[in-house]
Amino acid sequence: MASSALSRLSNLHGHLQPSSSSSMGSNDGRLIKISSEISDALSRGRPVVALESTIICHGMPYPQNLETAKQVEAIIRSNGALPATIAILDGVPCVGLSFEELERLAKLGSQVQKTARRDIARVVAKRGNGATTVSSTMYFASMVGIAVFVTGGIGGVHRHGEHTMDISSDLTELGRTPVAVVSAGAKSILDIPRTLEYLETQGVCVAAYGTNEFPAFFTEKSGCKVPCCVDTPEDCARLIDVNLKLSLGTGLLIAVPIPKEHAASGSSVESAIQRALQEARESNIKGSAETPFVLTRVNELTGGASLASNIALLKNNAVVGAKIAVCLAQLRGPGHEGGLSEAPYLYAGLSNCR
Repeated sequence: MASSALSRLSNLHGHLQPSSSSSMGSNDGRLIKISSEISDALSRGRPVVALESTIICHGMPYPQNLETAKQVEAIIRSNGALPATIAILDGVPCVGLSFEELERLAKLGSQVQKTARRDIARVVAKRGNGATTVSSTMYFASMVGIAVFVTGGIGGVHRHGEHTMDISSDLTELGRTPVAVVSAGAKSILDIPRTLEYLETQGVCVAAYGTNEFPAFFTEKSGCKVPCCVDTPEDCARLIDVNLKLSLGTGLLIAVPIPKEHAASGSSVESAIQRALQEARESNIKGSAETPFVLTRVNELTGGASLASNIALLKNNAVVGAKIAVCLAQLRGPGHEGGLSEAPYLYAGLSNCR
C-alpha cells in the first residue's frame, strides 16, 4: 500500500525550517524543508502544484525570470491551487519558496547548478544551490505527496539517440515516480517518435489534452498519435487518481498543446529549429554541445519569439495544471491522506483516441 501524504509529512515534520546548512551533518537526518503553507495544504488535502526551478535559473535572464516565476505562481493561485516551487538552497531541498528565495535564484541565474536526479546527492553533500529539472522536481514532489507538476516541456530521446544513447532522465523518472507532469510535449529538436516509444517501454501513460495528437512544444501537432485522450481537468484527475490507487508506480504525462493564439509564432519558431539543426549538422556540433547551440540559435533567429512562446505555453500549462489539482483534491475529498481506498471502483468518461 502506498504511504499516505499525511504519513510522509509526519516523517518530515522535523525537517521543516532546518537551521540552514548547519543541519546537514546532524544525526537526525534533516535533509528537506517544506514551507509552512505547503505543509499545511498537503496535510489538509488542499490542491498543490509543483514547479521546477531550472526555467528560473537557466531559461531566461533576470529580471524576466523572476517576473515569469511570480506570474506562474499567481496563475496557479488564481485557479484555486497553491504553487510549490522546488529548488536546493545551501544544500537543503526546499519545497515551496518565499519571494526572497525566488529572487535569490533569479539573480544567481546560471551560477546555480542545473540539477537532475543524478545530481541531487552531490549538490546536497556540497551544500550547494540546485535548480531542479523535471526528474528531480518529480522526485521531491513525490517525496512529500504532491501529485501534479507543471512545466514547459519535457526532455526526451535526442535525434540519433539510437547511436549516442542521449536520452533525458525525465523519461526514466516518469517510469518510476508517480507524479502527473503537465507539459506542452517535447521540443521538436528531439526525436519525438522515439521519445514516445521510450515512454511506452517505461510503462508511462501519455495523455493528450483536448486532442489525439502529441504536441511538439512550440506547435500544436507533432504528427504522432497518443493512446489516451483527456478533454477536461476532471478527466485528468480521474486518470491520476486511478494511477495512484492501483499503485502502478509510474508517472503520467499530460500533454497540453500550445494555445492557438500563439500557434502562428510557434510555427516560425519551428522553422528556426529546423534551420538551427541543419547548421549544427553542417558544423559537426554533436553530443552535449548540440542542444545549447540549437536553443541559442533559435532565440537569435526568431528575435526572441521562442522565449515569448515558451512563457505563453508555460502559463497555459499552469492554468490547466491548477485546475487538475483542484479537481483531484475534490475527488479525494477534504483531508485526503493518499494511499488506497477501501474498495476499488471503475471510472467512466475517459476518451478513446478519435
